[in-house]
Amino acid sequence: MKSASIFKNADRIWKGIAKDTEEDELNFDLEVHKKLLSIFQVGDYYYYIFNIRRSAIEYMSDGIATLLGHDPKAVDVPYLLTMIHPEDQPWFLNFEHKVGEFFATLSPDEVMNYKVRYDYRIRRADGTYIRVLQQVVTIQHDGVNLLRSLGVHTDISHLKPDGIPVLSFIGMNGAPSYINVDVKKVFAADTTLSVREQEILRLLIEGMTSVEIAAEFSISKLTVDTHRKNLLRKYGCRNTAELISYAITSGLT
Repeated sequence: MKSASIFKNADRIWKGIAKDTEEDELNFDLEVHKKLLSIFQVGDYYYYIFNIRRSAIEYMSDGIATLLGHDPKAVDVPYLLTMIHPEDQPWFLNFEHKVGEFFATLSPDEVMNYKVRYDYRIRRADGTYIRVLQQVVTIQHDGVNLLRSLGVHTDISHLKPDGIPVLSFIGMNGAPSYINVDVKKVFAADTTLSVREQEILRLLIEGMTSVEIAAEFSISKLTVDTHRKNLLRKYGCRNTAELISYAITSGLT
């Protein structure tokens, strides 16, 4: 999946949830909602406030610096989404699509009684991945549409080191819960490698340069560089070092 497309697709989903609504200024006691963290916390975490209509993070806690190694002031939604493991990005979008469908069947008051919970892998600043549990509750609506939510990302790598992501809707205040919800695959990953890309990835892992790889296959350095850019795009990596680390840890070789 192209790194730019995950935000474009997510933004479309969130716009559909919030509709074309002008939100009021956020008016609630943040300290009260910080107490909600006692519900979420099962490990190291960070939390944030998300403006659904604008697809924007309005507040990010300092915990993201400890957990992921990123400056909370420098993280926006497009950047955060591209840090999701390339194989898990379609899961994220399909889950958000399902959230929109589920919430569309509820009144805003009923929505306030649900916590959305699912997991996925996310990249740290050092290029390694951890698995986070994303848990989100609605904190503001206008009587018709959802406007803002409070989300928490908790490191659950020690609890779930592998396996596919799972979506659940957790009922609160007596509302029923829906665990391990079936999700329609609306979005799919674009991580299929051509034979040439596989060959180039293998030689990159062996430490060869673009010039050396070009000589190996009797092709131009420009062609090799194009393949390298495609590899970075397909796996959501920022540089070759991240690509090699991801390929080794994910068993691509």
